[in-house]
Amino acid sequence: MERSVTVATPPGSQRSPRSGVTSVGNAEATVRRRRRRLVGLLVLLLVLTAAVLASIAIGSKPIALPEVWHALTSPTGTEDDIVIGSLRLPRTMLGLAVGIALGVAGALMQGHTRNPLADPGLLGVNQGAAFAIVLSIFMLRTDDIYTLVWFGFAGALVATVAVFALGSVGRGGPTPVTLALAGAAISALLYALTSALVLLDAQSLEAFRFWRSGSLAGRDPEIVLQVLPFLVAGLVLALINSPGLNALSLGEDVARSLGQSVLLTRVVGIAAVTLLTGAAVSACGPIGFVGLVVPHMARAITGPDYRWLLPYSGLLGAIMLLVADVVGRVVARPGELQVGIMLALIGAPFFLILVRRRRLVRL
Repeated sequence: MERSVTVATPPGSQRSPRSGVTSVGNAEATVRRRRRRLVGLLVLLLVLTAAVLASIAIGSKPIALPEVWHALTSPTGTEDDIVIGSLRLPRTMLGLAVGIALGVAGALMQGHTRNPLADPGLLGVNQGAAFAIVLSIFMLRTDDIYTLVWFGFAGALVATVAVFALGSVGRGGPTPVTLALAGAAISALLYALTSALVLLDAQSLEAFRFWRSGSLAGRDPEIVLQVLPFLVAGLVLALINSPGLNALSLGEDVARSLGQSVLLTRVVGIAAVTLLTGAAVSACGPIGFVGLVVPHMARAITGPDYRWLLPYSGLLGAIMLLVADVVGRVVARPGELQVGIMLALIGAPFFLILVRRRRLVRL
């Protein structure tokens, strides 16, 4: 009598033909998704290049692209060279840096708070910078833009530390809810103090009114160089934070089971938001709606993976800010509308749509 012999195989190799086909299909879908995301990044880079060229060429005095190229590569001191080198190029570089910073900070803020309506100012950064700037004008009687940038950044940093300390009180430590509540409380307090100082001093009122509108105009390369190290440090921390934020989006218990330190992930993320937003706000004032709108645009393309969401948010933020700045120069010639005003006109309708769409409420 013949006996059938069964050969034992390792558990990992026991796969049915159907499961093998499924694995191959999943691998192909992953490759297609990655290719689509890479193509999307390339397209955004091309659009961003076009926005940069438009920001340099378009203004109260239109300059042709050949003249722009001449001013960038071999300036000879002509009027166009001076306009581009001294005014438009620093303005464009600042818009590029601030747009990337606010886009990435907005994505981090929404991820850490699990709130689709959160923006980088939720941690009191804007009000902290505003109060420090007004206080420096009131006490030191200075209106030097270089000095105010440092005071604004210091105020943003102190406000964020205060919010994090207040939100960490209790056994549960910092949570999205406690951080949001602490941010609202600190922001309300700082706003009241800022308003009191502004009412007491006319010079503070004038400087605060200009800074409050949010503008890229009147900044030179020194401002960009002052805030650039903080922006680079914030972007590095944001990229380091993205894997932990992916785990955290599954829930704190799941993140802990995957070996993630929830506290460390939150600290790194909040530090990144503080550096990015504090540097951006201190340089050009509070610019709203970029950190709110851009992450949702990026999420619609990339999905919830923060390793892709953060680069997309940065590029989309820079494009949105530069385009709004260019439109503000065109619609009010020979004057211009500040970029903060233009973004409010663009972002407010989107905000209303966002509130009404329920499926965007969950992150």
